[in-house]
Amino acid sequence: MRVLNFTVPYYCEGIKVSMFLRVKGEFSASIIQTLRHTQGGILKNGMPSRTIDKVKKGDIITVNLPEKSSEPLLFDFPLDIIYEDDDILVLNKPAGISMHPTYNHPNGTLANAAAAYLKKRGKGEACIRAIGRLDKGTSGVVVLALNSYAASRLNNNLKKEYLAVIRGCLSGFGVIDAPIFRPFPDKTIRAVGHGDESVTHWQAQKQFDSFTLVRVFPQTGRTHQIRVHFAHIGMPLIGDEMYGGPQSALIKRPALHCERVSLIHNVTGENMIFKAPVPEDFRKLLK
Repeated sequence: MRVLNFTVPYYCEGIKVSMFLRVKGEFSASIIQTLRHTQGGILKNGMPSRTIDKVKKGDIITVNLPEKSSEPLLFDFPLDIIYEDDDILVLNKPAGISMHPTYNHPNGTLANAAAAYLKKRGKGEACIRAIGRLDKGTSGVVVLALNSYAASRLNNNLKKEYLAVIRGCLSGFGVIDAPIFRPFPDKTIRAVGHGDESVTHWQAQKQFDSFTLVRVFPQTGRTHQIRVHFAHIGMPLIGDEMYGGPQSALIKRPALHCERVSLIHNVTGENMIFKAPVPEDFRKLLK
Protein backbone atom coordinates (compact mmCIF):
# COMPACT_ATOMS: atom_id res chain seq x y z
CA MET A 1 0.00 0.00 0.00
CA ARG A 2 1.29 3.46 -0.94
CA VAL A 3 1.08 6.01 1.89
CA LEU A 4 1.12 9.75 1.13
CA ASN A 5 1.21 12.62 3.64
CA PHE A 6 0.16 16.21 2.98
CA THR A 7 0.52 19.20 5.32
CA VAL A 8 -2.33 21.72 5.15
CA PRO A 9 -1.02 25.22 4.26
CA TYR A 10 -2.63 28.41 5.55
CA TYR A 11 -4.52 29.10 2.32
CA CYS A 12 -6.45 25.81 2.62
CA GLU A 13 -7.74 26.59 6.11
CA GLY A 14 -11.40 25.70 6.50
CA ILE A 15 -12.00 23.71 3.33
CA LYS A 16 -13.27 20.14 3.30
CA VAL A 17 -10.88 17.18 3.19
CA SER A 18 -12.24 16.20 -0.23
CA MET A 19 -11.55 19.66 -1.63
CA PHE A 20 -8.08 19.71 -0.05
CA LEU A 21 -7.21 16.43 -1.76
CA ARG A 22 -8.45 17.81 -5.09
CA VAL A 23 -6.56 21.11 -4.74
CA LYS A 24 -3.35 20.10 -3.00
CA GLY A 25 -2.95 16.49 -4.07
CA GLU A 26 -4.76 16.71 -7.42
CA PHE A 27 -6.60 13.48 -6.64
CA SER A 28 -9.34 12.55 -9.08
CA ALA A 29 -12.94 12.38 -7.90
CA SER A 30 -12.97 8.61 -8.47
CA ILE A 31 -9.91 8.04 -6.26
CA ILE A 32 -11.39 10.21 -3.49
CA GLN A 33 -14.60 8.21 -3.73
CA THR A 34 -12.62 4.98 -3.38
CA LEU A 35 -10.73 6.35 -0.37
CA ARG A 36 -14.04 7.41 1.20
CA HIS A 37 -15.20 3.79 1.23
CA THR A 38 -11.84 2.33 2.31
CA GLN A 39 -11.26 1.72 6.00
CA GLY A 40 -8.35 3.93 7.03
CA GLY A 41 -8.18 5.40 3.54
CA ILE A 42 -7.99 9.00 4.83
CA LEU A 43 -6.50 10.06 8.16
CA LYS A 44 -6.27 13.51 9.70
CA ASN A 45 -3.46 13.83 12.24
CA GLY A 46 -3.42 10.04 12.52
CA MET A 47 -7.15 9.61 13.09
CA PRO A 48 -9.80 8.43 10.58
CA SER A 49 -11.31 11.34 8.68
CA ARG A 50 -14.43 11.86 6.61
CA THR A 51 -14.21 13.66 3.28
CA ILE A 52 -16.64 16.32 4.61
CA ASP A 53 -14.44 17.15 7.63
CA LYS A 54 -12.72 20.52 7.45
CA VAL A 55 -8.97 21.04 7.67
CA LYS A 56 -6.87 23.54 9.59
CA LYS A 57 -3.44 24.96 8.92
CA GLY A 58 -0.78 22.44 9.96
CA ASP A 59 -3.05 19.37 9.84
CA ILE A 60 -1.41 16.25 8.42
CA ILE A 61 -3.67 14.47 5.94
CA THR A 62 -2.59 10.89 5.29
CA VAL A 63 -3.83 8.92 2.31
CA ASN A 64 -3.54 5.12 2.25
CA LEU A 65 -4.05 4.09 -1.35
CA PRO A 66 -5.75 0.70 -1.77
CA GLU A 67 -4.23 -1.31 -4.54
CA LYS A 68 -5.03 -4.28 -6.72
CA SER A 69 -7.93 -6.58 -6.00
CA SER A 70 -6.64 -9.61 -7.91
CA GLU A 71 -3.28 -11.33 -8.21
CA PRO A 72 -1.82 -11.12 -11.74
CA LEU A 73 -0.08 -14.05 -13.35
CA LEU A 74 3.70 -13.87 -12.96
CA PHE A 75 6.10 -14.03 -15.89
CA ASP A 76 9.81 -14.69 -15.32
CA PHE A 77 11.39 -12.34 -17.86
CA PRO A 78 14.52 -10.16 -17.53
CA LEU A 79 13.70 -6.46 -17.24
CA ASP A 80 15.96 -3.65 -18.43
CA ILE A 81 15.29 -1.16 -15.64
CA ILE A 82 16.02 2.51 -16.29
CA TYR A 83 14.58 3.92 -13.04
CA GLU A 84 12.54 2.79 -10.05
CA ASP A 85 10.95 4.33 -6.95
CA ASP A 86 7.76 3.81 -4.91
CA ASP A 87 5.53 5.36 -7.60
CA ILE A 88 6.98 4.50 -11.01
CA LEU A 89 8.99 1.81 -12.74
CA VAL A 90 10.66 2.90 -15.99
CA LEU A 91 11.77 0.16 -18.38
CA ASN A 92 13.52 -0.21 -21.71
CA LYS A 93 10.98 -2.40 -23.50
CA PRO A 94 12.29 -4.82 -26.14
CA ALA A 95 10.30 -5.33 -29.32
CA GLY A 96 8.19 -8.48 -29.45
CA ILE A 97 6.53 -8.35 -26.04
CA SER A 98 3.06 -6.95 -25.36
CA MET A 99 2.47 -4.37 -22.67
CA HIS A 100 -0.61 -5.79 -20.90
CA PRO A 101 -2.41 -9.13 -20.63
CA THR A 102 -5.73 -9.67 -22.38
CA TYR A 103 -8.52 -12.18 -21.94
CA ASN A 104 -7.02 -14.48 -24.59
CA HIS A 105 -3.40 -13.84 -23.54
CA PRO A 106 -3.36 -13.48 -19.73
CA ASN A 107 0.41 -13.96 -19.34
CA GLY A 108 3.72 -13.37 -21.07
CA THR A 109 3.49 -9.57 -21.10
CA LEU A 110 5.64 -6.77 -19.72
CA ALA A 111 3.06 -6.15 -16.96
CA ASN A 112 3.25 -9.81 -15.90
CA ALA A 113 7.06 -9.59 -15.83
CA ALA A 114 6.93 -6.37 -13.79
CA ALA A 115 4.52 -8.02 -11.32
CA ALA A 116 6.96 -10.91 -10.86
CA TYR A 117 9.87 -8.51 -10.36
CA LEU A 118 8.01 -6.37 -7.82
CA LYS A 119 6.80 -9.41 -5.87
CA LYS A 120 10.41 -10.57 -5.46
CA ARG A 121 11.21 -7.12 -4.05
CA GLY A 122 8.37 -7.24 -1.53
CA LYS A 123 6.13 -4.91 -3.54
CA GLY A 124 3.52 -7.48 -4.49
CA GLU A 125 0.65 -5.08 -3.72
CA ALA A 126 1.65 -2.64 -6.46
CA CYS A 127 -1.11 -1.77 -8.93
CA ILE A 128 0.70 -1.73 -12.28
CA ARG A 129 -0.63 0.60 -14.97
CA ALA A 130 1.19 1.57 -18.14
CA ILE A 131 1.28 5.32 -18.85
CA GLY A 132 1.40 5.68 -22.62
CA ARG A 133 1.68 2.16 -24.02
CA LEU A 134 3.95 0.96 -26.77
CA ASP A 135 2.86 -1.46 -29.49
CA LYS A 136 4.14 -5.03 -29.28
CA GLY A 137 6.62 -4.38 -32.09
CA THR A 138 7.88 -1.05 -30.72
CA SER A 139 10.93 -0.80 -28.47
CA GLY A 140 12.02 1.86 -26.00
CA VAL A 141 11.08 3.73 -22.85
CA VAL A 142 7.89 2.77 -21.02
CA VAL A 143 6.63 4.15 -17.71
CA LEU A 144 4.63 1.96 -15.35
CA ALA A 145 2.70 3.61 -12.52
CA LEU A 146 2.75 1.54 -9.32
CA ASN A 147 -0.38 2.97 -7.70
CA SER A 148 -3.62 4.64 -8.72
CA TYR A 149 -2.48 8.09 -7.59
CA ALA A 150 0.65 7.97 -9.73
CA ALA A 151 -1.41 6.74 -12.67
CA SER A 152 -3.94 9.58 -12.41
CA ARG A 153 -1.27 12.27 -11.99
CA LEU A 154 0.99 11.00 -14.77
CA ASN A 155 -1.73 10.36 -17.32
CA ASN A 156 -1.39 12.94 -20.15
CA ASN A 157 1.79 14.21 -18.46
CA LEU A 158 4.35 12.33 -20.57
CA LYS A 159 6.23 13.81 -23.51
CA LYS A 160 7.71 11.24 -25.87
CA GLU A 161 10.30 11.32 -28.61
CA TYR A 162 10.57 8.47 -31.10
CA LEU A 163 12.97 7.47 -33.81
CA ALA A 164 11.41 5.98 -36.93
CA VAL A 165 12.77 4.81 -40.26
CA ILE A 166 10.36 5.55 -43.11
CA ARG A 167 10.25 4.73 -46.82
CA GLY A 168 11.29 7.56 -49.12
CA CYS A 169 13.32 10.74 -48.77
CA LEU A 170 12.15 13.42 -46.37
CA SER A 171 13.93 16.60 -45.29
CA GLY A 172 13.33 19.48 -42.90
CA PHE A 173 10.49 19.28 -40.41
CA GLY A 174 6.72 19.30 -40.40
CA VAL A 175 3.40 18.31 -38.87
CA ILE A 176 0.91 15.61 -39.81
CA ASP A 177 -2.54 16.66 -38.63
CA ALA A 178 -5.04 13.97 -39.57
CA PRO A 179 -7.78 12.41 -37.40
CA ILE A 180 -7.59 8.66 -36.79
CA PHE A 181 -10.45 6.19 -36.40
CA ARG A 182 -10.98 2.43 -36.08
CA PRO A 183 -12.69 1.21 -39.26
CA PHE A 184 -13.29 -2.35 -38.01
CA PRO A 185 -14.42 -2.76 -34.35
CA ASP A 186 -13.00 -6.28 -34.14
CA LYS A 187 -9.55 -5.39 -35.52
CA THR A 188 -6.66 -3.27 -34.19
CA ILE A 189 -5.90 -1.59 -37.51
CA ARG A 190 -6.49 2.19 -37.63
CA ALA A 191 -7.00 4.61 -40.50
CA VAL A 192 -7.17 8.33 -41.26
CA GLY A 193 -10.71 9.63 -41.52
CA HIS A 194 -13.49 11.09 -39.39
CA GLY A 195 -12.09 10.22 -35.97
CA ASP A 196 -10.15 11.53 -33.00
CA GLU A 197 -7.83 14.50 -33.35
CA SER A 198 -4.31 13.22 -34.03
CA VAL A 199 -1.22 15.40 -34.47
CA THR A 200 2.35 14.23 -35.11
CA HIS A 201 5.38 16.52 -35.35
CA TRP A 202 8.48 15.24 -37.14
CA GLN A 203 12.03 16.29 -37.94
CA ALA A 204 14.22 14.53 -40.52
CA GLN A 205 17.53 13.33 -39.10
CA LYS A 206 19.34 11.51 -41.91
CA GLN A 207 18.59 10.42 -45.47
CA PHE A 208 19.69 7.09 -46.92
CA ASP A 209 19.27 5.76 -50.48
CA SER A 210 15.59 4.91 -50.21
CA PHE A 211 14.58 5.73 -46.64
CA THR A 212 14.87 8.42 -43.95
CA LEU A 213 15.53 8.41 -40.23
CA VAL A 214 13.10 10.83 -38.56
CA ARG A 215 12.63 12.04 -35.01
CA VAL A 216 8.96 12.08 -34.08
CA PHE A 217 7.11 14.07 -31.42
CA PRO A 218 3.49 12.90 -31.10
CA GLN A 219 1.26 15.66 -29.73
CA THR A 220 -1.56 13.20 -29.19
CA GLY A 221 -1.35 9.53 -28.29
CA ARG A 222 -3.69 7.54 -30.53
CA THR A 223 -3.19 3.83 -31.12
CA HIS A 224 -0.72 3.29 -34.00
CA GLN A 225 -0.63 7.07 -34.52
CA ILE A 226 2.92 7.38 -35.88
CA ARG A 227 2.53 4.32 -38.10
CA VAL A 228 -0.83 5.48 -39.49
CA HIS A 229 0.31 9.06 -40.10
CA PHE A 230 3.44 8.20 -42.07
CA ALA A 231 1.53 5.62 -44.09
CA HIS A 232 -1.04 8.36 -44.77
CA ILE A 233 1.59 10.58 -46.43
CA GLY A 234 2.92 7.67 -48.48
CA MET A 235 5.97 6.99 -46.33
CA PRO A 236 5.19 3.96 -44.14
CA LEU A 237 7.67 2.66 -41.62
CA ILE A 238 10.20 0.07 -42.74
CA GLY A 239 9.01 -3.36 -41.59
CA ASP A 240 5.44 -2.21 -40.92
CA GLU A 241 3.53 -4.81 -42.91
CA MET A 242 0.14 -3.80 -41.44
CA TYR A 243 0.37 -0.32 -42.99
CA GLY A 244 2.16 -1.17 -46.22
CA GLY A 245 5.75 -0.68 -45.11
CA PRO A 246 8.53 -2.39 -47.10
CA GLN A 247 10.03 -5.50 -45.54
CA SER A 248 13.70 -5.73 -44.57
CA ALA A 249 15.97 -8.64 -43.72
CA LEU A 250 17.53 -6.47 -41.03
CA ILE A 251 14.45 -5.70 -38.95
CA LYS A 252 11.41 -7.94 -38.52
CA ARG A 253 9.05 -5.38 -37.01
CA PRO A 254 8.07 -1.72 -37.56
CA ALA A 255 11.18 0.45 -37.33
CA LEU A 256 9.96 2.50 -34.38
CA HIS A 257 11.77 3.17 -31.10
CA CYS A 258 10.74 5.39 -28.17
CA GLU A 259 14.10 6.97 -27.38
CA ARG A 260 13.14 9.60 -24.79
CA VAL A 261 10.37 10.24 -22.27
CA SER A 262 10.07 13.29 -20.01
CA LEU A 263 7.62 13.76 -17.15
CA ILE A 264 6.96 15.68 -13.97
CA HIS A 265 7.05 13.28 -11.02
CA ASN A 266 3.64 12.91 -9.39
CA VAL A 267 4.98 13.28 -5.81
CA THR A 268 8.28 15.18 -5.91
CA GLY A 269 7.39 17.54 -8.77
CA GLU A 270 10.81 16.85 -10.30
CA ASN A 271 11.18 17.16 -14.07
CA MET A 272 12.62 13.79 -15.11
CA ILE A 273 14.02 12.55 -18.43
CA PHE A 274 14.55 8.90 -19.34
CA LYS A 275 16.35 7.55 -22.40
CA ALA A 276 16.77 4.16 -24.05
CA PRO A 277 19.46 3.36 -26.64
CA VAL A 278 18.32 2.01 -30.00
CA PRO A 279 18.40 -1.80 -30.14
CA GLU A 280 20.64 -3.90 -32.36
CA ASP A 281 18.15 -4.47 -35.21
CA PHE A 282 17.54 -0.74 -35.47
CA ARG A 283 21.29 0.00 -35.55
CA LYS A 284 21.86 -2.57 -38.30
CA LEU A 285 19.19 -0.93 -40.42
CA LEU A 286 21.02 2.40 -40.19
CA LYS A 287 24.48 1.13 -41.09
